[in-house]
Amino acid sequence: MSLVKKLIAEFLGTMLLVLFGCGSAVAINSVSSFSDGGLYVFIALAFGLTLMLLAYAFGDVSGTHVNPAVSLGMLIAGRMNIKEFIGYVLAQFAGGIAGGALLLVFFGKETGLGTNGYAGNSALNTTLLQALLIECILTFAFVLLILFVTDKAERAPIAGLVIGLALAVIHIVGLPFTGTSVNPARSFGPAIFAGGSSFAQVWVFIVAPLAGGALAALVYRLLKGKNKNDLTK
Repeated sequence: MSLVKKLIAEFLGTMLLVLFGCGSAVAINSVSSFSDGGLYVFIALAFGLTLMLLAYAFGDVSGTHVNPAVSLGMLIAGRMNIKEFIGYVLAQFAGGIAGGALLLVFFGKETGLGTNGYAGNSALNTTLLQALLIECILTFAFVLLILFVTDKAERAPIAGLVIGLALAVIHIVGLPFTGTSVNPARSFGPAIFAGGSSFAQVWVFIVAPLAGGALAALVYRLLKGKNKNDLTK
């Protein structure tokens, strides 16, 4: 598969993840009849199901990283080269920005656009340190699972389902803390258009997920080593 096709798939996948994941969060939050717990479950399912569908749609094209932390994990694990990594990350951030622009058109800036945050932008009034830790740990778990579930081609039929369910569970845990990012591109796109404190805090949701993704790759290599028979090829 050519690199151009992979980058187009990553751009579209990230854009759609932001549009449908964050868009569902904005739409569901506008329905006051749901309890906070119900809101979290529905938002988590929206992100998880969206990623699952994207994995089956674009998995054989690009591997459906749609997340710079996942791509960084793949790079460190030896499952993509630096040229692919740079291209993937640029396409993912571009897709995140495009998704954020669509959210702005559909919902308006005053809705918050599904941005992430801590302190006053968090349901639990999460501190900066807590936000960094929760995002790093959740991303570590998510990327580690992806590395293991995609390291053998015979797991392809179930990989999308497993990864989608994992993202849903991770969102249930992280939503009250930070709104759950675990994806720098997903956070950056909406934050640009929301502005204010959301944009001022977005660095947390770039740094912490990247650190978590890198740590996951190091642990993966320690436990299993390189395996090139994966779904990203």
